[in-house]
Amino acid sequence: MFSRVLGLVREVLFSALFGAERLGVFLVAFRAPNLLRDLFAEGALSTAFITVFSRKIETEGPNGAWALAAKMLTLAAVFMSGVTLIGVIFAEPLIDVLAAGFPPEFRELTVQLTRIMFPFILLVSLAALVMGMLNSRNVFGVPALASSFFNIGSIAGGVLIGWWLEPRFYTGALRAFLEHEPVAAGEFPSGERALAGLAIGTLVGGLLQLLVQLPSLRKVGFRFRPDFKWIDPGVKQTLVLMVPSVIAASAVQVNVLVNTSFASFLSSSAIAWLNNSFRLMQLPLGVFGVAVATITLPVVSRIAANVDRSQFGPTLGKAMRLAIFLTLPSAVGLYFLARPVIRLIYEHGRFVADDSMQTAGALKFYAMGLVAYSCIKVLSPAFYAINRKWTPMLVSFGSIALNIGLNWFLIFQVNFGHRGLALSTAVAATLNFLTLYFLMSRACGNLETGRLVSSVLRCALASVAMGAGCWAMLRWFGGFFESGPIGMRLAVLLAGISVAGVVYLGGCWLLRVEAMHDAVNAVRRKLGRRLPG
Repeated sequence: MFSRVLGLVREVLFSALFGAERLGVFLVAFRAPNLLRDLFAEGALSTAFITVFSRKIETEGPNGAWALAAKMLTLAAVFMSGVTLIGVIFAEPLIDVLAAGFPPEFRELTVQLTRIMFPFILLVSLAALVMGMLNSRNVFGVPALASSFFNIGSIAGGVLIGWWLEPRFYTGALRAFLEHEPVAAGEFPSGERALAGLAIGTLVGGLLQLLVQLPSLRKVGFRFRPDFKWIDPGVKQTLVLMVPSVIAASAVQVNVLVNTSFASFLSSSAIAWLNNSFRLMQLPLGVFGVAVATITLPVVSRIAANVDRSQFGPTLGKAMRLAIFLTLPSAVGLYFLARPVIRLIYEHGRFVADDSMQTAGALKFYAMGLVAYSCIKVLSPAFYAINRKWTPMLVSFGSIALNIGLNWFLIFQVNFGHRGLALSTAVAATLNFLTLYFLMSRACGNLETGRLVSSVLRCALASVAMGAGCWAMLRWFGGFFESGPIGMRLAVLLAGISVAGVVYLGGCWLLRVEAMHDAVNAVRRKLGRRLPG
């Protein structure tokens, strides 16, 4: 939660300072290294490594696992250094693909920013391997906080370096941000050098994300020595798992990349609208969906390594029920409260009322796929634990193809604009999840589908009551959200969200939703341990 909130703060600050148009340029430049992070570092590499590393611990003990870790860290450092060099050299044709619709005046700046940020993939790949090692040793807190340090480094480093490079821009931009007043075009410099400062700050954040985990790694017993003996069964297993996982673990991110290319034909502002709405959607996804997935993968990997796999399906099914219980109300809340939330968070400085309206329109459609996104995070990596590595990849091919087809239809045939890109991503993710679930149920045979359907229906009923409360709040206070003071708008919105949350949890309690009762019992046990006597 801390990481996602800081990420949101970063996006809000950057939107207010640079506006949707310039922010869109920065986001396209960051898209390539960020996509590689999702594909290799926090997607394929992390999933494959945790699977093999957990098996090593179960079958050979810590020493065998540490030997594999040393080899993989060395290999990742060498390979990702080469990827970084290639990215710097070929940044120009890469941007021609990612932003084919960009005008020439944006293209050169985007290429420059891309070259600055490409070493980010090296830093975050090493950080992802360290995170996998710690998670497999049942250390979750520090790795989870590591991404918060990325946000801290990118905010502080980006702003300070940008201020040093272009102080006049930041003086005017921060004044406008603090005064909550729109900024007229041409009032102060466009901020190209300040954008370069943000790019360098991204590298500072990536370095912090790696360094903050190293003390915990030493504490669990790992001492790194470079090991170039890569002809090893564990290394081979990890690389073999990575090949299909490169696409399968990051289908949503590939679809976001496709959306970026399509959005460039609309405007650079459309890229910022989609990014900001996706950032808000990622808040509950990161707090709940990714958290459940992070805990689940090492557990099911260890179960799969044993002869008795009877608990594999039930464990996976329970993880998905928990993810649905947590993310379904978030999706309903984001759908109904998209406009007031966007206005409150983003509408400052150069990010104006029309930007808020367009961003809210995209957020509503992204929210429709939130539950599917979270379940994919839990379900897709589990295929690698049972050695069905090709299944998620093939399903993801279909998801990506469907997304491209829907994008073309909704933009060029229906003229649905950037909202069509968000809708196509949600539809593709939903069908991706349903296909994966069907195939996993055939593979392991016991996902407790009946309990899943029952849980979904009960959570849906509770969400209907919650959605009615959100609708009533908008009906009564809709005008207030448009013109009220920012402090009062925040207070009313937080009060409304709190009431909606109580309605949902109360409904889940009355409907006897399993995850709700498990959570209450866990809290009772925790409090019971702390009570005297």
